Amino acid sequence: MDHATLLRDTEVFLHGKIPLTKAMGVRVESFDAKELRLSAPLALNHNRLGTGFGGSLAGLATLAGYTLLWLELGERSSHIVIKDSQIRYLAPVTVDLVAVAARLERAALEAFRREYAEKGKAGIRLQVTVPGAGQTGVSFSGTFVALRSEGAGGSAAATV
Repeated sequence: MDHATLLRDTEVFLHGKIPLTKAMGVRVESFDAKELRLSAPLALNHNRLGTGFGGSLAGLATLAGYTLLWLELGERSSHIVIKDSQIRYLAPVTVDLVAVAARLERAALEAFRREYAEKGKAGIRLQVTVPGAGQTGVSFSGTFVALRSEGAGGSAAATV
């Protein structure tokens, strides 16, 4: 599959499985060796002050972590959930929203994949930022858990 198709198919998946992503206007902008970038227009995600709505910022940051892990794991039938998160709103976001999730270091990704293969579930902490106008607007950290679906080689526990 070529890169453009991967981005398009990922966006179609998000819009089909997580309806809020379509309402927010979420786009999969890029996925390269360094990071994943999701965007959403400020026009659909602002508060009464015309800045990024806190719920949209949190949602987009969560989606970036989710999408990064979904792409990194590569097992499309897996279930990915968020276990916990922390978000800091550092500055108003007055531009279109862009969530940037850094790619995992190779050792961390390999350990995650190994645990997932052995146990049918694995968790990992991911970092996401949302730039404001010339500075970091949002800093997000979340623990995401991948669970093997029952139809993909066994049953996964709902708790981690």
